[in-house]
Amino acid sequence: MFSHVVIFWTDPANPASADELIAGMEQYLRPIPGALHFHCGKMVGSHRAVVDQSYQVALNLVFPDKATQDDYQVHPMHLEFIDKVFKKVCVKAVVYDFA
Repeated sequence: MFSHVVIFWTDPANPASADELIAGMEQYLRPIPGALHFHCGKMVGSHRAVVDQSYQVALNLVFPDKATQDDYQVHPMHLEFIDKVFKKVCVKAVVYDFA
């Protein structure tokens, strides 16, 4: 298994940016073949200090192996998502990959 987690900070000047980002993920990323698990959503607040609450949206993908994730990264729909959605609504992203 190979997990790919992306944490997104959206543009605070655009109040709809989190919704636009999630809609873009559903349109461009979900259809890309290879992922065993696809989950995206908004940050959930917590009273626990250990829970990071500085971001707005997260994406959690699980692939069977790193090679499948590598193919996902260069898929035309992933590249289109970056250009048409990510660059327009996000100010920062951090990726956590682990196997």
